[in-house]
Amino acid sequence: MEAKLVRVGNSKGVRLPKALLEEAGLEELVTLRIVEGGLLVEPRAAVRSGWSDAARSGSERGDDTDAESWPPTRFDEAEWVWEPVGDQA
Repeated sequence: MEAKLVRVGNSKGVRLPKALLEEAGLEELVTLRIVEGGLLVEPRAAVRSGWSDAARSGSERGDDTDAESWPPTRFDEAEWVWEPVGDQA
């Protein structure tokens, strides 16, 4: 399929047919990458996409330790003191 570049302000764009957008799964946000020989337009993965599956998989492997077993960080060196901010006293 061929398409013509059209002027969009100081840039250029490509009009994509609805059927092509639907088949490619392209909606509002896309990721653009330069690849050898051209430009690749991909659907943008949802934020935190796959986290649920990764957590489930970790749990099934027994790899879902709680925070108490994590190695200490510099934030663990001193006792935290919570102070109210503004009018929340």
